[in-house]
Amino acid sequence: MISSIRTAHRPKSLLPTGLGLLALVTLLPAVPAAAAPARDSSPRAEAQAPGRLTTPAERRTDARLDALRDNPARLKAFFAALPKGGDLHNHLSGAVTTEYLIHLAGENGLCIDATDTAVRPPCGPGARPAADARTDAAFRQRIVRAWSMQDFPADQSGHDHFFDTFGKFGEATRDRGKMLANVANTVVEQNQFYLETLVTPASDSAKKLAESVGYDADLAAFHRKLVAGGKLDAVVAEAVREADAADTQFRETAHCDTDRPDPGCRLPVRWISQVSRGSSNERVFTQMAVGMRLAERDPRFVAVNLVQPEDGESALRNYRLQMRMLQYLRTQYPDARLTLHAGELTPGLVKPEDLTFHIREAVLVAGAERIGHGVDLVHEDDWRQLARTMARRDVAVEVPFSSNKQILGVAGDDHPFNAYRRYGVPVVLATDDPGVSRIDISHEYQYARATYGLSYTELKDLARASLTYAFLDGDSLWATGAQRSGYRPVRVCAGSRPGIAPPAPACARYLADNAKAATEWRQEAAFAGFERRQGGAR
Repeated sequence: MISSIRTAHRPKSLLPTGLGLLALVTLLPAVPAAAAPARDSSPRAEAQAPGRLTTPAERRTDARLDALRDNPARLKAFFAALPKGGDLHNHLSGAVTTEYLIHLAGENGLCIDATDTAVRPPCGPGARPAADARTDAAFRQRIVRAWSMQDFPADQSGHDHFFDTFGKFGEATRDRGKMLANVANTVVEQNQFYLETLVTPASDSAKKLAESVGYDADLAAFHRKLVAGGKLDAVVAEAVREADAADTQFRETAHCDTDRPDPGCRLPVRWISQVSRGSSNERVFTQMAVGMRLAERDPRFVAVNLVQPEDGESALRNYRLQMRMLQYLRTQYPDARLTLHAGELTPGLVKPEDLTFHIREAVLVAGAERIGHGVDLVHEDDWRQLARTMARRDVAVEVPFSSNKQILGVAGDDHPFNAYRRYGVPVVLATDDPGVSRIDISHEYQYARATYGLSYTELKDLARASLTYAFLDGDSLWATGAQRSGYRPVRVCAGSRPGIAPPAPACARYLADNAKAATEWRQEAAFAGFERRQGGAR
């Protein structure tokens, strides 16, 4: 698993450096050559890239998908088997299955109090051991409902219940490596090939550093104070030790070093450092600096993101300031990547004026490379021009349909999914907090098909986009502007005949040198096999 590799420089390959060309060919499954591509002339092709060609195998698979519309069981199996790229918007603590969190609470001797919150022992009045959930089914289901959206009444506030769950199960989320093992196995079983997941590195130490230094409105001066005397580096070093411990725990839990490793052991994983946007200004800036410095020091960490409700009082009041903080810090840490929760808002949740600038500031001020949610797009000032700018800059939008519906009540035509696609903004599907939402990525793809009538090739390109816009090392398998080019391979791999012959030597070297391209190649191989099973041979 890539997350367990730490070097002084970012690794360029998914493969160990000592493996030669023959090993590369063996480890990278072949992709059958496309035959007789044709243009998709269906009405659904309107939102696809200009010039997008379809192969006979794609058309047969699309016909197969259409034929399954009245067979729920087989339709569900189709989406479970569909290759689905990577998950780029995934909060580790919210991604773990609720049942596994209950298991961890019992394993660590925690108690469940009268509010269904996990607390440390001893169990006081009204509390009982979490371990009781192993034998008391009613108690277990009570915790499941409190810690997730299971059976949540539609007439109550999904927003409040969703975010409240994190405080209830928070004490059970201290075993980062064990949680990752649970999530990684699920990701692989869902036929995905990559994961970026959010954690808070060295949280307590970052908080103490922020409080000791205090806020300074001069951001450059503030940053100098954090760095002075190696204070910031000490927090970053602690975050690295945390990651080392999590890697060790992961490998033990997933049996990675045995002859029967769990599926998750082969999954490339990257960490994104999350920042608590509702905290004090000094803590927010300090967490940003820790995450960005960490992304430049440790290849397991790739980016920074802001979390907590965007409609919170402090988050709203300080939104523009936080975007300026990120704008400044990007000048200090140009290699750190940035994806931001932005526009996770709806009318009625906040004042009208708060709907007009969040996505814009995230893109134009902070310089975000991806946006999470982006639900309030059409309420932004001059939103069409903003969408055109995002398309031109290749700023992707991470769309988790289920959490948008559960938290904000936004679904179907009320969601800007088609608006983004119509303006050429890259879109990737994601889960957000699948443990809390009680869903998986297959559910999100099936929802997209049922709600927006997407063709098989559109679903396929959504999966491709999730790897294209991943913060993986190296260049892509696809030519620049993958969507606009119709997902044509880069020139060095265009002459190869995957599935018929091994990659040409130059293409094989390119895959060995570019982790992103190698991961995309694995997905193309999976698509080829999937299409053969669903629609017949090419």
